[in-house]
Amino acid sequence: MDRPVIWISSITYAMKGRDLLQSRGFRCSIEKVHSETGCGYGIYVPERTDEAEFILRERGFRVFGRLERRGRR
Repeated sequence: MDRPVIWISSITYAMKGRDLLQSRGFRCSIEKVHSETGCGYGIYVPERTDEAEFILRERGFRVFGRLERRGRR
């Protein structure tokens, strides 16, 4: 199954983003993301991913995009 991961600029912002989303009722977790530009971090949000990404961008988080990763549930 594909896992929607919102790619964030750093581990610090991934942690802050996770905390923000969890305070708004989202189920999410942090994942390490490997890309062509090196390592980064993302927030796995299994449901309401579009809404979660909108909230992060609205709050000023630097979002590089979304990755659909293969993985377990």
